Amino acid sequence: QVHLVESGGGLVQPGGSLRLSCAASGFTFSSYPMSWYRQAPGKERELVATISAGGSTNYVDSVKGRFTISRDNAKNTVYLQMNSLKPEDTAVYYCRVLTGLGLFWGQGTQVTVSS
Repeated sequence: QVHLVESGGGLVQPGGSLRLSCAASGFTFSSYPMSWYRQAPGKERELVATISAGGSTNYVDSVKGRFTISRDNAKNTVYLQMNSLKPEDTAVYYCRVLTGLGLFWGQGTQVTVSS
């Protein structure tokens, strides 16, 4: 059974940093692209960043230059390093994977950027 468990969220001041982690199990992690999404209150869930199985990355324009997605296939974990955080980055952050078994989401981790 596929499981995705996010961690690392919290409250941070504007300009601060956080690193989110998503621990995966139940599938061949190294074979699949992994993505981070976020959903702010009253808004639709949006794609933040994706990393391919080979390590290529893509980002939504609003986080380019501030966020970095990476993966450690030995640990079955994908990360999202978030720097220079802004209040508009406040959201619940989710990791996601689409495998041959279906589409799976983690439970999410709250990130709040506020002074």
